[in-house]
Amino acid sequence: MYLSTTKTIVFISGAFVSHFYWGKWLTFFENKGYKVVAPPWLHKNDSIENLRKQNPCVKIGSISLFDLLCYYTEIIEKLPEKPILVGHSYGGLLVQLLVQKDLAEAGICINSFPQKGFTTSKFSFYKKIISFSFGIFSSKKTFLLPFENWKNTFFNIQSIEVQKNKYDKFIIPESKKALRNLFSKHAKINCRKKHVPLFFISCSEDQIIPPKLVQWNFRKHRNIHSITCYKEFRNKNHFVILHPEWQEVAESVAKWIEKVT
Repeated sequence: MYLSTTKTIVFISGAFVSHFYWGKWLTFFENKGYKVVAPPWLHKNDSIENLRKQNPCVKIGSISLFDLLCYYTEIIEKLPEKPILVGHSYGGLLVQLLVQKDLAEAGICINSFPQKGFTTSKFSFYKKIISFSFGIFSSKKTFLLPFENWKNTFFNIQSIEVQKNKYDKFIIPESKKALRNLFSKHAKINCRKKHVPLFFISCSEDQIIPPKLVQWNFRKHRNIHSITCYKEFRNKNHFVILHPEWQEVAESVAKWIEKVT
């Protein structure tokens, strides 16, 4: 199905990973008639090889949640109309924050990092963030996600060959400052405010953002004035963007967009 008017979808990447991982998704939605763009994070517009060589990198280490919000706000405001936002992981949190700023026509949050606010399930999430980053409060500015964490927490239920291939192809150094900001006021959202349609997606085998945490985020946003939807996909992990059956999720997103826009 092709659109009668061309809409723009902005894909927002998660932490630890290059924006190149959206490649197949961009082609998929472009073939459906959308304009698509997946801007790299601030200071990350380079090859995976070069970014790894630069680690530790002062520029990447300076990236904050506030910087990313300003960066994506500037990109969106240059577009001719409000876009549809699709964010994964940390990018899902950015989508929620950009929607709160009234910068989107609709938002899709895939295995999204949660907004600020304490729950038992969030405690588990924060504990993992701190543990696998070797102490995000240390003096080191950046870190590269170890393969063991990628294999066991982020891209589990895949063969070791596939895990290694995707790790080498997409994983890049990350800013510890951006992760520390998950605890800050900049990650807070006023969920009582009316918002454009939001779609929260979870995956049953996600070891860092389990479905119950995505459901908590979904319920926080749900109100009588706004469309807020939720769907869980079985047998898929946190990096469902790279999953062999990624197209099942992309098709669900496409159908949802057609319904609500």
